[in-house]
Amino acid sequence: MGLVLFPGDGDTTSPDASWSCSGFAAFRRRLAQAEGFTLSEMWGFDGERPWSDVSTVLEPLLDHPDVGGDDLSPADCAAILPRLETITDQWAQDGDDTLHHEHIEKGRQLATVLRLCIEKNVPLCFL
Repeated sequence: MGLVLFPGDGDTTSPDASWSCSGFAAFRRRLAQAEGFTLSEMWGFDGERPWSDVSTVLEPLLDHPDVGGDDLSPADCAAILPRLETITDQWAQDGDDTLHHEHIEKGRQLATVLRLCIEKNVPLCFL
């Protein structure tokens, strides 16, 4: 079981980004770490720290349920994209382990999907 993030354009040939549930959790933990906080401390992730305590444009992605939840708007995608690209570029300069490379690749796949959502003015969907 896993999840797929894709543009809500109705085009089944559009690119997507997919993860196992554990892979997506690891990816989001690493994104949160890059933003300077620990995801497991946050409300909704077994912690009690409110999201209002952190400031990140990645919040709509980080605080999104794996199953269900609202789609992310094109405006959310536009806010997330530059920061995601900055983080994945930094990861590419820093790391050399296999998991690190997987996170870079998945981050770049997600950036492609976000860019398409922005260009087509469609939401980012979670399945």
